[in-house]
Amino acid sequence: MRCARCSENAVFKCSVCGKPVCAEHVRLRPICSACSGKSAAKYIVEKAVLLRDQKKIKKFVRLFWGEQELLTFDRVFRVAELPAFVAKVGKEVVGFVSFAGIQDDLIVVALGMLPEYQGFGIGSSLIAKVEGEARRLGSKRILVSTSNDDLPALAFYQSSGFQIYEVKPNVIAEKHRGVLRGIGNLPVRDELRLQKSVH
Repeated sequence: MRCARCSENAVFKCSVCGKPVCAEHVRLRPICSACSGKSAAKYIVEKAVLLRDQKKIKKFVRLFWGEQELLTFDRVFRVAELPAFVAKVGKEVVGFVSFAGIQDDLIVVALGMLPEYQGFGIGSSLIAKVEGEARRLGSKRILVSTSNDDLPALAFYQSSGFQIYEVKPNVIAEKHRGVLRGIGNLPVRDELRLQKSVH
């Protein structure tokens, strides 16, 4: 899906008109729940076990991040090879979350959702599944990181109970050998790390 303003891949949906937009053309804007105009989407969340689920995750990773390997918490992960949960509307995968265990913690490596399914609570359901997995495994914390420009992700994780505990300056810029331009044309440099205790 292409951005309504340019030819880049769209990874967000305008909360007012519903058109798909890329990271460069998205803007953060306060909107009350009455004006969001969302109706409930019928979806299920399940463990990704089928090969076609992994293939879909691979496509999502390419769409959202443009690469198959993501750097987080000083480790490089091949996202499609990790354990994951997928969200499905009918038989179509519309979102996913992948995770990995390190020591006593569980890391959310990647969470992605098709723009037309954002804002329905699917992301929260995916995080809830990861929390259940963390409890089952006896993890002490769930960790997640995001880039300094990704204010929507930062807002989502904080509203889901995560708290910023560390900033790693220039990690992303060093990986890409330069400063990229991200959401709202912000410079992408730093990795923001968040945590949530598992009770």
